[in-house]
Amino acid sequence: MPADTVIRPVAFADLPAVAKLAAELVGYHTKLDSARYMQIDNAAEGYAHFLASEIGNAKAVVLCADREGKIVGYTYATIEGRDWNALLDPHGALHDVFVDPSARRLGIAEKLIVETCRRLEALGAPRVLLHTAVQNKEGQALFAKLGFRPTMIEMTRERGAGS
Repeated sequence: MPADTVIRPVAFADLPAVAKLAAELVGYHTKLDSARYMQIDNAAEGYAHFLASEIGNAKAVVLCADREGKIVGYTYATIEGRDWNALLDPHGALHDVFVDPSARRLGIAEKLIVETCRRLEALGAPRVLLHTAVQNKEGQALFAKLGFRPTMIEMTRERGAGS
């Protein structure tokens, strides 16, 4: 990661830039499978509002990568309790990881993920889970490098499909 990049908590002043990146993440998923992922109008505005509420949440970790005063990446994660439906004990959930395309392949995503996991573990998470699009092979390779292992495969069936 470039020395001019700092991983730090998101501040309220960062929300417009972080929300723009979150909207790009939404667009990425929508392009992969528009039937599976929500269609969100004004995604950046919605994410700015949502993440503003999460900044003060003691069970949330919202970090950004600040490169010379420009926000080039972010993560959003939470501490989750026991989930009987998913057969999960308490854990950390890494919901969002995104780095601006202009800042990729510099180690920024890796540093964001490592710091997010460190903070989740400091909050008591014995493990961290994430979901990744099946098409996201580059992300999956990074996640595996950082110690994540595949544990579930989500499958979606649209109404009227199959027999």
